[in-house]
Amino acid sequence: EAVSAEEALRLIDGGLSPDLVVTDHLMPGMSGAQLARELKVLRPGMPVLIVSGYAEEDGIDADIPRLTKPFRNAELAASLATMATAPA
Repeated sequence: EAVSAEEALRLIDGGLSPDLVVTDHLMPGMSGAQLARELKVLRPGMPVLIVSGYAEEDGIDADIPRLTKPFRNAELAASLATMATAPA
C-alpha cells in the first residue's frame, strides 16, 4: 500500500509488481488519472482501477476502468474480476 501516487510510482519503478492498482482519483499532488497514465508508460498492461466520488470526472481516460463511490463490495469484486480477465 502506498500513501500517494508518487510513492506508488517509486515502488513500482523500484521493482514492486502488483497484479493491479486501485487508486482514488482526487488526491493531493498527482491524480489517479495521472498515475494511470504514468503506469501505462512504466508498466504497459498493468491494470488500474480508479475510484471516484464523482459520476463524471474530467481527466480520466475513457479506457481506464472506474468505480463510483460509494460502491458495494460486490461491485468492487465484479470490477476486479472483469479486469483480471481482460486482455492486457
